[in-house]
Amino acid sequence: MQLIGPWHQDSVRALFDLPFNDLLFQAHLMHRKNFNPNEIQVSTLLSIKTGLCPEDCKYCPQSVHYKTPAEKKALMSIDSIVAAAKKAKATGATRFCMGAGWRSPKDRDFDLLAKAIQKVKELGLESCLTLGMLKDDQVKKLEDAGLDYYNHNIDTSPEYYKEIISTRKFEDRIDTLQKVGQSKIKVCCGGIMGMGESIEDRVNFLLTLANLETPPESIPINMLIRVPGTPLADTPALDPLDFVRMIAITRIMFPSSYVRLSAGRNEMSESTQALCFFAGANSIHYGEKLLTTDCPAPEADEQMFAKLGLRKRSQQPVTV
Repeated sequence: MQLIGPWHQDSVRALFDLPFNDLLFQAHLMHRKNFNPNEIQVSTLLSIKTGLCPEDCKYCPQSVHYKTPAEKKALMSIDSIVAAAKKAKATGATRFCMGAGWRSPKDRDFDLLAKAIQKVKELGLESCLTLGMLKDDQVKKLEDAGLDYYNHNIDTSPEYYKEIISTRKFEDRIDTLQKVGQSKIKVCCGGIMGMGESIEDRVNFLLTLANLETPPESIPINMLIRVPGTPLADTPALDPLDFVRMIAITRIMFPSSYVRLSAGRNEMSESTQALCFFAGANSIHYGEKLLTTDCPAPEADEQMFAKLGLRKRSQQPVTV
């Protein structure tokens, strides 16, 4: 895992204070040094269990605490998961991510989860799960099943976290990330911009990622989707240039990580996305849904890629 550092508050804040063109220039040079700048890794995210989550995350339509348009769906069957994975591969995805609206998974679900991991990998796809908090033995079961990535976002800074979530502590998130980081599973961890956080919160969010025992190799940067019924539904929209700035700084701080445009792309213009790709974003979530919220139609993404001269990263061999 390549990091430029050590980072501290003053050095990260200095990046936020750079003129926009200077920041993008630095970020693009860093991106070009470490990746093909015209290649995008494509992931597809499937909600394998939806709704009735006991957590009170103020942004989440799956929380049992809020009345939202999200449907409630039980854990999917293996056949349904595999069918979705095959469809994802056919559209060019190289990673298949499965998310469940749980605080933490039950032990009884791990036989199905292990089988899902194995079936996804047999298709030649990287596997990723996001299930909430994990115990040591659960991490071991996922590791033994061959899971490639575990996603567990910290969402925001340690200081602002309590303004967004009260049903679990920030330290609980770090605990799960440490458990995963000590296994053979790669860490996927990011956050959500536009929840009313300050620049200092964005600084401390990135510092927390950089200071993890195992820094993330995959970093989803989400723009808040203001879902009706959630407490953040009326939050003022984030300035797109502030979002681009966040992508650029993430690329500079994490030169060899995949920086992913995740939630919020449906509300971004092609111009904003193009700036993000120039600033170092080299991964997207692709498909009609991102868990319960809309993504751009695959056809729209294909048209955008064609305009920008971008191509999807080819399938990589996966060890089963």
